[in-house]
Amino acid sequence: MSMKDPRIDAYIARSADFAKPILTRLRSLIHKGCPEVHETIKWGMPSFEHQGILCGFAAFKQHCTFGFWKSKLMKDPKGYLEGKSRTAMGNLGRMASLSDLPPDSVILGFIRQAVKLNEQGMKVERSTPTAKKPLRIPPALKNALAKSSKARTTFENFSPSHKRDYIEWISEAKSVETRKRRTATAIEWMSQGKARNWKYMGKRG
Repeated sequence: MSMKDPRIDAYIARSADFAKPILTRLRSLIHKGCPEVHETIKWGMPSFEHQGILCGFAAFKQHCTFGFWKSKLMKDPKGYLEGKSRTAMGNLGRMASLSDLPPDSVILGFIRQAVKLNEQGMKVERSTPTAKKPLRIPPALKNALAKSSKARTTFENFSPSHKRDYIEWISEAKSVETRKRRTATAIEWMSQGKARNWKYMGKRG
């Protein structure tokens, strides 16, 4: 029999009002589709496991997301897993109300597929990462870091991927004003020890 993790109760309770019924519905369906599911928190978000990771959901300020670990191996003839919006993480796109969810029967079918894939030991083939270009700090960011010891210390202690997040965000700005604005925001966030995507990392339980 599955056990519910109180950290997920707390996660749902502190989520926005629109998100509570969505997360509650998804959680209920996950337990229905896999009675032996194990709840936990990974990457600051509710995750569900059965012989490996099955799926997970998350709530943000204006939408929720839900995704399956092995979605690439799942059968999806009607295209639900393609998501309604590529701007959201997960497989079902941005969900702001219960009406944005597929029918319960569809979600249950996906959950049971995910369970079967894990029980069969199926693996998702990971593509070989291509070599990334060396990090080149934009002059504006380099000058700003030189003026802020807190931000500079945070940046220097970042992993290469976290550094790249800020560098690419600033470098991709199409105007001088946008570049200046992003640089100022980056310094402010790094002075607080925050990564570029800190808003989406959630609180670790």
